[in-house]
Amino acid sequence: MTPPRELEGLLKGGRLSLRRLRRSWLESHDVFRLVILSLLVGSITAGGAAVFRWLIDSFHWLFFTWIPPGTVPLPFLVGAGGLLVGLLVWFGAREAQGHGVPEVIMAVALRGGRIRGRVAVVKALASAITLGSGGSAGREGPIVQIGAALGSKLGQLLRSPEERVILLVACGSAAGISATFNAPVAGVFFALEVILGEFATRSFSMVVLSSVTAAAISRAMLGNAPAFATPGHTLVHPAEFGWYLGLGLLAGLVGVLYTRMLYLVEDGFDGLRIPAPVKPAVGGILVGLVALAFPQVMGNGYEVIEGALAANMELRLMAILVLAKIVATALTLGSGGSGGTFAPALYIGAVLGGAFGGWVNGVAPHPTASGGAYALVGMAAVFAASARAPITAVLILFELTGDYRIILPLMVSTVMATMVSTLVDRESIYSVKLKRRGVDLAARERILQDPMRRISVGEVMTRDFETVTPDLPVPDLVDLFNRTGHHGFPVADERGRLRGMVTLKDLEFARVRRRPLSAEATVRELATTDPGYVCPEDSLAMALRSMGRLGVGRLPVVDSGASRRLVGVLRRADIIAAYSREVSGGEATDPVDSLKVRTTFEAEFLEIALPADTPWDGQCVRSMPIPEQAVLVAIRRGEETLIPRGGTVLRAGDVVVAFSRPETRTDLRRVLAATRPIVPSEGG
Repeated sequence: MTPPRELEGLLKGGRLSLRRLRRSWLESHDVFRLVILSLLVGSITAGGAAVFRWLIDSFHWLFFTWIPPGTVPLPFLVGAGGLLVGLLVWFGAREAQGHGVPEVIMAVALRGGRIRGRVAVVKALASAITLGSGGSAGREGPIVQIGAALGSKLGQLLRSPEERVILLVACGSAAGISATFNAPVAGVFFALEVILGEFATRSFSMVVLSSVTAAAISRAMLGNAPAFATPGHTLVHPAEFGWYLGLGLLAGLVGVLYTRMLYLVEDGFDGLRIPAPVKPAVGGILVGLVALAFPQVMGNGYEVIEGALAANMELRLMAILVLAKIVATALTLGSGGSGGTFAPALYIGAVLGGAFGGWVNGVAPHPTASGGAYALVGMAAVFAASARAPITAVLILFELTGDYRIILPLMVSTVMATMVSTLVDRESIYSVKLKRRGVDLAARERILQDPMRRISVGEVMTRDFETVTPDLPVPDLVDLFNRTGHHGFPVADERGRLRGMVTLKDLEFARVRRRPLSAEATVRELATTDPGYVCPEDSLAMALRSMGRLGVGRLPVVDSGASRRLVGVLRRADIIAAYSREVSGGEATDPVDSLKVRTTFEAEFLEIALPADTPWDGQCVRSMPIPEQAVLVAIRRGEETLIPRGGTVLRAGDVVVAFSRPETRTDLRRVLAATRPIVPSEGG
C-alpha cells in the first residue's frame, strides 16, 4: 500500500504535470495563431502594394498622358495634384499626411498599435496622386503605413491584446518594404530597427514570416529582378578606404541637411494663414517651378538613381541635383503632400556619391573604382544618416542591387555617416516629428525594457481558483468569504463563462445602501456584471493599468475568444511575486516563503496622485522617505506605466501605486501628497 505522503507527492506531481501540459498546449496554440496572422498580414500587404503601384501608374497616365502634354503648365499640373491630396487627406484621414513612418511609430508608442482602417485607403490614394502628379517623394513610407494599418485593423477586428496588435503592425510594415522593394531581409530589419526599436526573438520570427510571404507574392506578380541594375563594383585599391570615409562624413552632413530642410519647410507652411487643404497645392506649384529647370526631381527618381549607378551622368548635374532634390522633397512633404522619405534619401545619396566618385577619379593618384561604386555606397550612407538605421541601410542596398562585392566600403561609409549625423543632430528624420508632438523615443525604449511588459498574464495568473454561480444564495456567499478568507470571487455560469465579479465591498455596499437582504437574495443581485478582465496574452503592465483604473485588487482572466470562458484570476500578490522573480534574475521562490508573505503582510492598495506643487517633481524615488512597511509598485504617467526604481525621476501629476500596512498608510499619504519638503525622521 502506498504511504500517504508518497501518494500525496504523486498526486501533486500529477497536477503539476497536467498544468505544464496545459500551459504548453496554450502556448503552442497561441504561436499557431500568430503564424496564421503573420502569413495573412504578409499576403494582404503584398496585394495592397500591387494595388498601390497600379494606382501610381494610373495617376501618372492621367496627369501626363490623358491630359495632353503642354496644355497645362507643369507647376499648375503638380499643384492640381497637391490640391486633390490636400482635400482627400483633410476630409478622409489626416494621419495620411506626410511621410507615414512617424505616424506608425507613434501608434506603436502611444496607442497600442491602433491605426484606423481608413488610413490604408486614404494613404494609398493620396500618395499615388502625389507621385503620379510629379511630387517629389517615395513610395516606401506610404506602403509601410498601409501595411501597418492593415495589420492593426486585423488585430482590432479579432480583439487581440495590445502586444499582438503592435506585432501585427510591425509585420505589416516589414511586408510593405519587402513587397515594394523586393527586399525581405531589409523589411524585417526596418520593422525591428525603426518601428519596434527592439530585436526580440518572438517579434523577429513573426515579422520574418510576413516579410517573406509578401516578397514571395510580389515576386510571383512582378518578377524577381533587383530594383536597380549595377555593372558590379568592388574595392579597387586599399587607399580607397580613406575616400569612402570622406564620403561617409559628407553623407552624414547631407543627411542632417535633408532632415532639417524638410522640417524647416514644414514649419514655414504651418505658419501660412491659408486653408490647410490648399497648402499641398502651393507646395506642388513650387515643386513644378523647380522641375522646370530640373525635371529629374519629379517622382521617386529611380531613373536618376540608375544613371548615377551606371556612372553616365555629368558630375556638375549630380552635384546640383543633391540640393534640388532636397528642396523638392521638402516642398512636397513639408506642405502636406503624402509620400515617403526613403526613396528620396537613396536618390540624394546616389547623386552625392556619384558626384564625389567622379571628383575622386579626377584627383586620386592611384586607381579608383568608378563613380557608380561611390553612388552605390552613398545611397546607403545618406539613408543611414537621415533614418539612423545603419543595419537596414546596408541590407537594403544589397537587396536593391544584388551587389555584395563592395561590402567593406559600404559598411565603413554607413557607420561614419551615422556617427557624424548623430553628433550633429540627435534626432532622425522620423524622431523629429515625434519629438515635436511630445513623444520621446528614449522614453519608449525604457518602457519596452519594463519587465511588466515582458511578462504575460498567463504566465503568473492563478489557475486553481474558486468561482460562484449567479444563483448562489447570499448567506452561502458569506459563509464562503468567512471560510476561505478571500476578498472576491469570479461569477461564472454552468459553461464556465464569466458573468461578473462579487467582492466583500459589494456585500458591504448592499448592506449599507440597501434594505436588509432577504434570505432568498442571490449573487446575481450583488455582483458587478462588467468587472473588467484581461486575457492570458496581455502583459502585466496592461493588467496593472486596468487594476488602477478600476480600483480593484484582482481581475478575472478570460480566453481571448468570443466565449469569455474563465481561465484564471490575476491577483496583486501574483503581480508582486512575478516582479520579484524578474528583478531577482528569475530565481525560484520557496512556496513556503511565498505563503508566509501572503498571510503575514496584510497590505492595502493605495493610489496617490502627486500634486502640481509637489516637492518631489524632478526628484528620484530614492530621495523619498518611504516607510519601511510600504512598497511602491508602479508609477502611472499618462498612458505609461513605470516600474519605480531608485533612479526613477518623479513628475508632478504622477499617480503612485503602492502597497502599505494599515498602520503606515497615513505616513505614506503624508509623504506622497506633500506640497513642501519633508525631513525624514530617524529610522524612517
